[in-house]
Amino acid sequence: MRMQGKILNWHDDKGFGFVDPLTGGQRAFVHIKSFISRARRPVNGDVIHYELVQESHHRYKAECIQFADDVQTAKPQRYLSNNHHAQKTHSKRTLEALLTGLFCAFILIFSLIGSLPLILAGAFIVMSTVTFVAYGIDKSAAESGRWRTKESTLHVFAFLCGWPGAFVAQRLLRHKSSKHEFQSFYKVTVALNVAGIVFLFTETGRTFLNQIVLPWLANA
Repeated sequence: MRMQGKILNWHDDKGFGFVDPLTGGQRAFVHIKSFISRARRPVNGDVIHYELVQESHHRYKAECIQFADDVQTAKPQRYLSNNHHAQKTHSKRTLEALLTGLFCAFILIFSLIGSLPLILAGAFIVMSTVTFVAYGIDKSAAESGRWRTKESTLHVFAFLCGWPGAFVAQRLLRHKSSKHEFQSFYKVTVALNVAGIVFLFTETGRTFLNQIVLPWLANA
């Protein structure tokens, strides 16, 4: 729902505040990252156009925010730009979801036929579940003001075969999906996992797996 409202309680040092609709309705959370253009910083009293998005616990946030004067002066060009950006983002997320699904299918199939140890598929399933739950707990804590889970902990879970669960949590829960620095580290955990699987298909990797890893697991 596209709405028009006025910014209030803006904390410029923290980059967030709230917006009240001009015609009355739900107050929504505003974050600096939700502005389409960051050519200038918002201040209290600025009139903005925004999409009202309902989150969990009946809370609302503003997305795709534009200053009212920007809308009036460059509406046709901005609409085309936003539409192109939305299509590009949708295509990127679809590709990421497809590649994640193919990776999980690859691990499962090759574990079932014996090319990879079955315990590896079990590790991905268990750790992905643990990681998804950890994301859910952290999102709930963020919304209620409770103690947060460290980002380093989420990255460790992702690295330890839990990154598919992290991917699903980021998309379904809309948590940690837009923070650039966090996403950079997350992608590193994905790359390391993929590289590790590729390594296991090399002669050195098979020797390492059969002579070191599996005997260690058997004696653990």
